[in-house]
Amino acid sequence: MGRGFVQSLARPGGNITGLSNVSRELAGKRLELLKQTVAGASRIGVLGNPATSALTWPETEAAARAMGVQLSVQDVREVGDLEGAFAAMRRGGVAVVIELPDAMFYAQRRRIADLALKHQLPVMSTFRDFVEAGGLMAYGADIRDLIRRSATYVDKILKRAKPADLPVEHPTKFELVINIKTAKAIGLTVPPSLLFRADHIIE
Repeated sequence: MGRGFVQSLARPGGNITGLSNVSRELAGKRLELLKQTVAGASRIGVLGNPATSALTWPETEAAARAMGVQLSVQDVREVGDLEGAFAAMRRGGVAVVIELPDAMFYAQRRRIADLALKHQLPVMSTFRDFVEAGGLMAYGADIRDLIRRSATYVDKILKRAKPADLPVEHPTKFELVINIKTAKAIGLTVPPSLLFRADHIIE
């Protein structure tokens, strides 16, 4: 809805409906998990693409303000900006990094994981694939669950239901994924309480 594709989540009003992988509560949850990962972290780096971060930035900023943490925002408009962004965060005393959802970041997940390792910075992403590519951790909607649920929309539309009348649904199942091998490589000990809560651990 934030980009104007639908009139409202309850009644999209056009030819677009389905499932969203975005939930407003996720920004605060990711910051909370990062603070638990690195106790005492008061300065958090943010990787964001100005072209796409409008949907998630307000919630991230509000959550940081409520937690009393300072954000160091790095605008990354193209792949070539990534190296400088990580170097700037390292120089600026950032303890941990949160990556705002973006298609470019997803495509460059291995590059981002490599830069995080190079600069010894724990990074929280949205997608499990980032962790499987060598990133530290991710918390977000369970994409496999969304794919399964999407079958119900296909069934209804094939039975002549109008997309305009089918509400856009938020994710209901989330997953926390942690890469222990990466944690060791950057000299980080993940708290046992966090490992206990993880849905998937990559070793």
